[in-house]
Amino acid sequence: MIRILLAEDQAMMRGALAVLLGLEDDLEVVAQVGTGTEIVPTALEVRPDVALLDIELPGISGLEAARELAARIPECRVMILTTFSRPGYVREAMAAGAVGFLVKDGPVEELADAIRRVLRGETVLDADLAAATLRAAPNPLTARERDVLAASEDGSRIADIAGRLFLSPSTVRNYLSAAIGKTGTRNKTEAALAARRNGWLG
Repeated sequence: MIRILLAEDQAMMRGALAVLLGLEDDLEVVAQVGTGTEIVPTALEVRPDVALLDIELPGISGLEAARELAARIPECRVMILTTFSRPGYVREAMAAGAVGFLVKDGPVEELADAIRRVLRGETVLDADLAAATLRAAPNPLTARERDVLAASEDGSRIADIAGRLFLSPSTVRNYLSAAIGKTGTRNKTEAALAARRNGWLG
């Protein structure tokens, strides 16, 4: 049996996926979690063969959890299953150690087959998304520019962002100015929206 950990914050979707995957003779959902912070502790406890993660989760994102899983349980194969079909997310997921990236509107038979394939050592990507990723520009933002933009998403003032990130206000302004230029936007709010839409914030 292929043992699966399922991380999905919508309870109805999580339950439906677990039932559908459980109908496959060789698949067993051994754990279900609704937050990102539960993923690694649960995986350490149940030792799944495959972790099937959403990206947007309460606590930490599926991408952050994927990085930690790759470091702490390298034998666990990580797959991303999401509604966010953005090329930037594919790059982030692969860099985080994921070996599969599928969108939620595909048939469950395709998902089951993808789970089997990643366990055989293959990398499985949604075909349309893979093509879009090859065409898309790479993430132009530095790690610090991403941090500052992410911190500005809630409308925080520059002084507040500086305090949270232990930077000076002038340094925050410099990072924001660079990010605004790179995203081709007019202000930090637009820059954060553009970066999030392209999957550049992780």
